[in-house]
Amino acid sequence: MIKQLSQRLLGPVTLLCLALTFWLGLWVTPPDRVQGNLVRLLYVHPAVAWVALYVSFGTATIASILYLWKRTRSFTMDRIAHCAMEVSVVFIVLTLITGSIWGRPTWGVWWAWDARLTSTAILGVLAVGYLALRRANDDSTLRARRSAVFAILSAINVPIIHFSVQWWKTLHQGATVFTSNRQLLVHGSMAWTLLLSFVGFTLLFFWLLRARYRLEVLRESTQQMMLDEALLLRQREGVM
Repeated sequence: MIKQLSQRLLGPVTLLCLALTFWLGLWVTPPDRVQGNLVRLLYVHPAVAWVALYVSFGTATIASILYLWKRTRSFTMDRIAHCAMEVSVVFIVLTLITGSIWGRPTWGVWWAWDARLTSTAILGVLAVGYLALRRANDDSTLRARRSAVFAILSAINVPIIHFSVQWWKTLHQGATVFTSNRQLLVHGSMAWTLLLSFVGFTLLFFWLLRARYRLEVLRESTQQMMLDEALLLRQREGVM
C-alpha cells in the first residue's frame, strides 16, 4: 500500500518541486551582483550535472556491480543499469547544453576544451558506447556481463570530472555551493531554491528511471510472447 502510494506520488511531487524551482529561480530570487540574471542558471545546471554524474551514472554503476556479484546477480540489476544509463545520457547532454549557455557570456565562447567540459563529454561518449555494446550482443547473459564491466570501467571517469578543477588549471569555476572548508557560498532564498532544484531533478531521474524500467519489462515480455507464438506456429507446421 505504501509502495503504491509512493509510486503514485512520485510524478506529482516531482512536478511540484520543479515548478517551484523555476518559479523561485525566475521571479523570487535576486540577480547576482556580477552575473546578473545569468545566475539563474545556478538553479538548473548544477542540479542537472549532479544527476548526470552521480545519481544516474552512479545508479548504473552500482546496479552493474550488484549484477556481477553472485549473491545479487539478476536480470533486474541489469535492467536497472541499462535504464539508468539511458537516462544518464539525457542528463549528460543537458549538462553540456546548460553549461555552454552559461559559458558563452562568461567565457566568451560556447565551448572550450576545458578539463571538466572535455571529461564530461567523454563520459557521454562512454555512456553511448555502453548502449551500443548492449546492441552488439544477442546472448542476454553475455550482454549483461560485458555491459556491467564496461559501466564499472567507465565510472572511473567520474572522479576525474569531479576533481578536474582542482588537478588542472581550467576555465571552469570551482565549487559553486560549498568552499573547500565546507562553508556555504549561497545564502537565503538562493540557497533554498538551489536545494529544491537538487531535490526536484533527483526525483525527476527516479521518475524517468521507473518509467523506462516499466517500458523495458514490457518490451521483454512482448518479445518473449512473440517468440513463443513463433515457436508454437513452427510446431503446428511440423505436425501438419
